[in-house]
Amino acid sequence: MDFALSADQKAIRETAEVYLAEAADLARLREVIAEPAGFDAALWAGLAGEMGFAGLLVPEAFGGAGLGAVEMALVLEQTGARLAVIPFFETAVLAVQAILAAGTQAQKLALLPGLAAGRLKAAFAFAPAAGWAGPRAIGPRLALSASGWVLRGAAGFVSFAHVADVLIIAAAGPDGISLIALPASTPGIAIERQQAMDLTRPYALLRFADVAVPDEAIFGTPGGGGAAFTHVLALASGLLAAEQTGGAAFCLSSTVDYAKQRVQFGRLIGSFQAMKHEMANMMLRVESARSAAYYAAAAIDEAGAELAEAAAVARAWCSETYQYCAGEAIQLHGGIGFTWEHHAHLYFKRARSSASWFGDASEQREAIAQLILREQS
Repeated sequence: MDFALSADQKAIRETAEVYLAEAADLARLREVIAEPAGFDAALWAGLAGEMGFAGLLVPEAFGGAGLGAVEMALVLEQTGARLAVIPFFETAVLAVQAILAAGTQAQKLALLPGLAAGRLKAAFAFAPAAGWAGPRAIGPRLALSASGWVLRGAAGFVSFAHVADVLIIAAAGPDGISLIALPASTPGIAIERQQAMDLTRPYALLRFADVAVPDEAIFGTPGGGGAAFTHVLALASGLLAAEQTGGAAFCLSSTVDYAKQRVQFGRLIGSFQAMKHEMANMMLRVESARSAAYYAAAAIDEAGAELAEAAAVARAWCSETYQYCAGEAIQLHGGIGFTWEHHAHLYFKRARSSASWFGDASEQREAIAQLILREQS
């Protein structure tokens, strides 16, 4: 695989970096998380709509750019660096990939153009009410009643569900896992905000009270979405690593900037050997995390057998790197790093919450071990 970026890819990265630095600076981030909705509508309209980044992975036939995972990773690294409080990952990655993997032509035509243009925001619901409990632990239940298919149960920690227009739901049923698309306003669906540690990615609990599910809302056949669901989780896990890398890189750069300004004992703190060593350790982790994340993105584009392993490796390392760098940023900023007014705690909390998405580092390593054993048998 050639990891040299093309001119177009460099332009995508630079455009996203410049735009987000201006539209999603730390002052704006503070304003957004203080608002009841906890959602930056202006940033969504700009990044997803005007700039068209929500449609990067959508084929041109459905109104998208028809680009690949590497291009998406370039943008996600920048949204991660700025803790963008928008359902970009949920819409542009999770929802789009679920529809592409399992949706019919009619479903793609109905949903993808709106998602690509930023007119629709999406949320992806599947985990039990208590949160992630493994890739096959599904909260919602699809059952066949006298009047047709109905959705019951609950899904917990669904990010940005409270602002979503469409819900992509993975539901367990008698024949397996089904993927379903329903408007968030569907009767019988209750969306309750959940209090979470991470203020930059709001969550909600979804309750399904005998929600009528028309046949055209089910991707493919009922119970036939298991393979697509597994594929989407692996793909999303690999791309989440790019977002985590962006957050870790910002923790490093902001710490270096601070070390160049803060004076202690008559010297810039960046001149102390201990500080240099710690920032060097952060840099080594960030650079290796970036390599792992982009290898996973390239594996997605190659559509080969490496995807599951590359995604698991990237997530395990990037999760730990982000948590390490966020923790070191707090320590190296000294007393101010521990205050509510400083941004360091927001990155630390995002690092911790994103590490739990789709399985933490220990689960990812277990998945790697199982893949190796399977290859050797």
